[in-house]
Amino acid sequence: MQMGNSSTFLDAARELLGDRGLITDPELVEPWLTDWRGRYHGAALALASPATTDEVAALVRLAREHGVPIVPQGGNSGMCGGATPDPSGEAILLSLRRMDAVRDFDPALRRITCDAGLVLQTLHERVAEEGLRFPLTLGGKGSATVGGLVATNAGGTQVLRHGTMRALVLGLEVVTPLGEVFSDLAPLKKDNRGFDLKQLFIGSEGTLGIVTGATLALVPAVAERVVAWVGLDSLENARALLLTCQGRLRGELEGFEVLPEHCLAAVVDHLPDARRPLGEPQPWNALVELAVEDKDKVADAREALETVLADAFERGLIADAVIAANEGQAEDFWQLRDTIAPAEKALGPAVQHDISVPEAQMPAFLASIAPEIERDYPGTKAVGFGHLGDGNIHFHVLAPPEAAPAWVEEEGKEISAQVYERVTEWGGSISAEHGIGQAKLGELARLADPARLDLLRRIKAALDPDGLLNPGKLVTPTP
Repeated sequence: MQMGNSSTFLDAARELLGDRGLITDPELVEPWLTDWRGRYHGAALALASPATTDEVAALVRLAREHGVPIVPQGGNSGMCGGATPDPSGEAILLSLRRMDAVRDFDPALRRITCDAGLVLQTLHERVAEEGLRFPLTLGGKGSATVGGLVATNAGGTQVLRHGTMRALVLGLEVVTPLGEVFSDLAPLKKDNRGFDLKQLFIGSEGTLGIVTGATLALVPAVAERVVAWVGLDSLENARALLLTCQGRLRGELEGFEVLPEHCLAAVVDHLPDARRPLGEPQPWNALVELAVEDKDKVADAREALETVLADAFERGLIADAVIAANEGQAEDFWQLRDTIAPAEKALGPAVQHDISVPEAQMPAFLASIAPEIERDYPGTKAVGFGHLGDGNIHFHVLAPPEAAPAWVEEEGKEISAQVYERVTEWGGSISAEHGIGQAKLGELARLADPARLDLLRRIKAALDPDGLLNPGKLVTPTP
């Protein structure tokens, strides 16, 4: 690697990519320099948009020759600043959005191979034409790309049945930090040629390689979903209901979300036409979804869920429940769940934590951490909601009324440090599905097991010896 001036690099990059593939106009680059939450803002030499994998590989080799850092970016919808460059302006942003082709689609085998820049919503629409679906969705599906989903090992509300991206990726194509193309797109069920290298890149946040293509698993489209809203006295009862549903509705149980009364009240106040699904407020609410793929089995699924809920009522696990009468009502139930974040944002400043603990310990963990935070930081309100079935809870701490603007950066950071310490003590993770990025870089270095950190650093140094691929994200350099 030889350090060169930026103009020499940009001239060579423009010759490689053409005017469409290299944007240097500051006004055009500016929108991509800030993360989705607006918390991180950086600078960049340019925005590169290669059209092929070969162009990506050539650009990486060129950047390495000139010592230019590369920040890969998908839909720029991440939650931890993992695709935002630092303020130095020395890096180049690498966008895969021009690479959005479907390379191969085999409906009979239920798999699709596509470019990394394909937008999730477009993927959904394409496979739906053949009566199939890609069983992962999230709020940013209109901008999130396949490459970004792979790089962050995205999850969502369907993990309970189908798993995270790790379970859905059958093959990968990756450009390494040395500019080599690693192609492992063939969906082999048996392959014992050593390490499963594709898994190394899934969840690596663009620090080990640039995902340029993926082969993904598909499942049959949903003929109809059966959705219930359930009121409960406690999170412990919600956990017991989940276990019952998993035992008796395993084949079709796809979602099991929980939210406390505080979250539901905030949503009802926030949405003009929102209505409570149940007559009386309950301390906790569960949103249960069955995804039925066979139209002839919809009635049986509804009856099975009714039976489970009736039995749970008799056992004292639930206080009340209602099953959506139609798709419109089911969508209304999900809108209540999906509007929690904006509804709580309207209440004022807060610090959010995307955390996980072993599923069986989730009720006890929340019962411990919420009162601890509210005691140590008077005036705050601590609430947890999210994916009970996979141990992932979104734990938000709302600022006291009329808190100063600096609250998030001062007391809020102290609260987050305490939350992450407790999560670590409980054997959990400080990042369940959003990644580390730059937001949690310091906390991972502070709290992670030394052996884990050492392995992360060794792998990073081995694959990216010059440290040019997405620097300052996920893992800190060896001290």
